[in-house]
Amino acid sequence: MNWTRKWINPVLDKEFRLRMRTPRSAISLMVYILVLGLIALGFIYVSMYLGNGGGQTRFNSGMGQIMFYVLSFAQLVLIAFMAPALTAGVISSEREKQTLSMLLTTQQSSSTIILSKLVSSLSFMALIVVATLPVYSIVFMYGGISLNQLVSLFLFYLFIMLMLGSLGVLFSTLLKRTMISVIVTYGVGLCIFLLTGLLYLFALSLVQRQNAQSVLQPDYSWVGYILGLNPAAALISLFEPSFSKQAFLVRGTTLNADAPIQLWQEFVVVYSVVIIVSLWISIRRIRPVRRRRKQAETDGTGGGATMEPVK
Repeated sequence: MNWTRKWINPVLDKEFRLRMRTPRSAISLMVYILVLGLIALGFIYVSMYLGNGGGQTRFNSGMGQIMFYVLSFAQLVLIAFMAPALTAGVISSEREKQTLSMLLTTQQSSSTIILSKLVSSLSFMALIVVATLPVYSIVFMYGGISLNQLVSLFLFYLFIMLMLGSLGVLFSTLLKRTMISVIVTYGVGLCIFLLTGLLYLFALSLVQRQNAQSVLQPDYSWVGYILGLNPAAALISLFEPSFSKQAFLVRGTTLNADAPIQLWQEFVVVYSVVIIVSLWISIRRIRPVRRRRKQAETDGTGGGATMEPVK
């Protein structure tokens, strides 16, 4: 069909076939859903049978909302572990198998190769996330959340996957070894998920100590911008807009005083730049031979007179 030839290039078609048709993909999908399902069943069991001193408690909409939050954070952690593993070796593995040079000699451009590798890896992750919808349907049985919240959550997941995936492709392009690329990607992801939160707590303690000694206190504090870089905080602000006011220490004189920016909005803006820059560097660095050739031609042209061929 014409639309398949237009949107699915040979690189993307190859990656789809190799990634989707392996037994490991089916096993990964089954294990992922099983883990999330066990978390949901475990929460229901703890809430209904162990939360009231051993007596049975009715599962109401309030518990359904808490269960939705638990599943959301559990899946965020699972995505943080799986997304780098799927993308941190897409280019370096081709280099280790000595097939990258063959891939670069095709008619596919550098951007097509990078984006195809990224889309094929993230499509499998997106399939896993969408496959967890039956688990979230348990929450709808008891209420407490809306369809808009569920859609916003899954769009946020897609953005997280794109952010981690672009970083994985970047390090896979810059580093020659897949193992090193995976380690660096997980290290950067750990800084994004953990270090930003710890840095916020440290800055918060300094600001609170400074405000306690100061007479004039501002309407809000700058420390909220640090927490806006944390995915977990951005996810909380997506569900609870008032959390952004607490993060920025808003002290407005009116009840309508709001944070300068929602944490999830700052998160999307900042990491959109990170995604664009990472993919741009990956596209520029995937062909080092061409880059050295252009540099050599530039040096040869600007360094002096060039020899003319003898006629």
